[in-house]
Amino acid sequence: MNYSCNLGVRRYVFPDLKTVLAKASPARSGDMLAGVAAASEEERMAARLVLADIPLVRFLHEAVVPYERDEVTRLIIDGHDATAFGPVAMLSVGEFRDWLLSDNADSIALAALAPGLTPEMVAAVSKLMRNQDLILVAAKCQVVTRFRNTLGLPGRLAVRLQPNHPTDDPRGIAASMLDGLLYGVGDAVIGINPATDSLPAITTLLKLIDDFRQQYEVPTQSCVLTHVTNSIRAIENGAPLD
Repeated sequence: MNYSCNLGVRRYVFPDLKTVLAKASPARSGDMLAGVAAASEEERMAARLVLADIPLVRFLHEAVVPYERDEVTRLIIDGHDATAFGPVAMLSVGEFRDWLLSDNADSIALAALAPGLTPEMVAAVSKLMRNQDLILVAAKCQVVTRFRNTLGLPGRLAVRLQPNHPTDDPRGIAASMLDGLLYGVGDAVIGINPATDSLPAITTLLKLIDDFRQQYEVPTQSCVLTHVTNSIRAIENGAPLD
């Protein structure tokens, strides 16, 4: 199915749903490097206009990643709760945005709706929302989690500390961790985006955060963002992965 929109004197045509989603996203360097970003702000707006009119139910019938090839897609579609989805099943993405911002979408309604939404539906509507819109809707959601500390209580703000280093140098990362903690951040998580997928480097960083956390009794969580297969291998090798 083609998705199209007339904007001014130009007609924009998008071949599939995943292209609409990619072109409707805010400008990001990663998307540009991958060649999926909108070529101009006008094309981005055209994609958002198209996205706003797409029925939410379309995401159940046109998978962004083919159902036959992807286990995660199969899990999402097979586990979808049609009853929970019912209250918004007739809405388009744009109408869903309006509903989320209305008084009808309170904490109870959002909690009941959650099992009926797919990640692609949530991603789609977020592309039509300003930061203020996202904050307003997020404030309606009550999610409290507890591990080494408690996150999500009303009136509290938790912050991630991300002590990245261009070469994953443990000394540089340790210095950044200390610097961040002195600013009072890192209570949500100390999370590193590693420069490589090297398993020894990832294991070293996991041990670094855990040793630091235990030595100074920091009540927080740790994370080194790598592929799940690397995380599993790190666990098998005895790395302290939260």
